[in-house]
Amino acid sequence: MKPVRVRDARLVVYTASHWRLLAAKRRKALAIVNALNASGLDPLVIGSIARGDVHEGSDIDIAILDPVPTFRVEIALETAGFNIVRKEVVQATPRHTPKAYLYLDLETSIHVPLAPLSRLEQEFYRFGGAIGRKDLEAGRRVPGVNKRLLVIVPTEEGHIEYSVLGREREVAQLLGVSLDIVKERVTVLSKRDEVGRTGVFFKLVLPPSANIEEAVVRCARTVPALRKKIEGWLL
Repeated sequence: MKPVRVRDARLVVYTASHWRLLAAKRRKALAIVNALNASGLDPLVIGSIARGDVHEGSDIDIAILDPVPTFRVEIALETAGFNIVRKEVVQATPRHTPKAYLYLDLETSIHVPLAPLSRLEQEFYRFGGAIGRKDLEAGRRVPGVNKRLLVIVPTEEGHIEYSVLGREREVAQLLGVSLDIVKERVTVLSKRDEVGRTGVFFKLVLPPSANIEEAVVRCARTVPALRKKIEGWLL
């Protein structure tokens, strides 16, 4: 998706089919959140499901912000009847915290940090829009920014959208995040538009039966930047 360089604010009115799609994706997300809550975990639903600007291909992304053993997440999901079909570990750059991704299907994943997230990494989720169980149950939506660098502000009819570019400070105040994360996301997404995706620093794809932490520790023996990030947590 290309970032929108300039756009005056405009109202997007949702159709009946859009509301039905949003409701269906939110019901699915809530079932997962409830399963994790039942095991003492505190997940957030992030992205378009939180904002409301979904489409048929929208992912259902759920994030846990504090590092927890991934087996706790797996047990919570399996107890509630969910099946994990794939696991991944991704470290976006050497300075980023590695995260585990547990996939329930092609569109649904749970993100779990393998060490504490930095301030900017936590703000990343609020930048895109993030809500917890109570807001999900109440049908609330929150402002956030999509991959086209459009701010999405929910309204009763749908949402208002406008470009982040030139309004970075205003957007930071709206979302309750630092100007640093807004500038970082603008830089990353603008660069991606110019040069395309450049991949990630480290990615490990694992079968559903694999122990994530054991696999990461093995890899860390030969990947110093990964080892540095998990020292004191997995090592």
